[in-house]
Amino acid sequence: MSSWTVTEVPLERAGLAGVVDLRTRTTLEIWGTTDLADPVEVELARDHSYTRHEYLEVAQDGRTLGAGFIEYPQQDNTRTAWTQVLVAPGTRGRGVGAALQDAIIERVRSSGRTVVLASTHQRVEPAAGPGTLEAPTGSGRVALDDPGVRFLRSRGFRLEQVERRSELAMPHDDAFAAFQAEAAAAAGPDYRLVSWETDTPDEWLDQYAYLLGRMSTDAPTGGLDLGAEAWDAQRVRSLEKELHGGGYRTLVLAAEHVPTRTLAAFTNFWVPPHTSAFVHQGDTLVVPEHRGRRLGMLVKAANLRRLAAELPTVRRVGTWNAEENRWMLAVNVALGFRPAGGAGVWQLRLP
Repeated sequence: MSSWTVTEVPLERAGLAGVVDLRTRTTLEIWGTTDLADPVEVELARDHSYTRHEYLEVAQDGRTLGAGFIEYPQQDNTRTAWTQVLVAPGTRGRGVGAALQDAIIERVRSSGRTVVLASTHQRVEPAAGPGTLEAPTGSGRVALDDPGVRFLRSRGFRLEQVERRSELAMPHDDAFAAFQAEAAAAAGPDYRLVSWETDTPDEWLDQYAYLLGRMSTDAPTGGLDLGAEAWDAQRVRSLEKELHGGGYRTLVLAAEHVPTRTLAAFTNFWVPPHTSAFVHQGDTLVVPEHRGRRLGMLVKAANLRRLAAELPTVRRVGTWNAEENRWMLAVNVALGFRPAGGAGVWQLRLP
């Protein structure tokens, strides 16, 4: 039994500072940058009516030695909880992570959840061969000697999917214009591009909610026990409020099917508040009845041109895709994205 004391962190700036700082330092250690490390303002701005967040800490002499993060979906997928355990360098191997994991499992179980989800990260995906574990999807693998992999396997987690992280170096030669022109010709005159920043125009609000909801059913999820997310206008407005509160912006670009006045495809960039050199390439989706017309390439190429024009300080664009999502990976590779590590996504079913 570990002697470390795990405490819940209050949802206020002073309390969250330690766990967020540890997350930033761990992100720098894993990825070599803090591009993916959101500041404390992002946590303070969260709307817990859709996803409730809990933060746990092991501290000693005023220093955060370990942090635990739990996300409880509130409107859908209510049997699941997303979790993360971080331990400060120099403290690993002393039981801090075990104490946090035990506390997380106890909390998840007491909340009535039965599925625990977690991720491990890797700077480079290992080559196939001995010493690796392949995802059940048949695409992607993790190294068996990775400390995070060893930890989750020892706790009964099962690898369900591997995601690829890709990065695009900016500024880029303007091949984007050619890709956009070719895709527009393939799509034909029935489609036109519409765009907005963060606050969705009222005329597109319900349809944007529909597209966001489809992301939860159309994007590959491997063997993860995840179902559809219910998105409506209120949830979109809640997300926008969170973005404003945390200092984020989004650049959304969609393809309208003119004859029916509906959105057939969309993509978005998430612009973080803590760096002007990096943006997240977020969701991209083509509605099934409009696939086969190169609309995915059309909206992505057009939004990249917009990004270069509106945010010229951006030097890196990062994105994540399931390794089995060959179609979207092919689009990204054509646009210039290159592999930049990835993640194993793990699942534990509680008895």
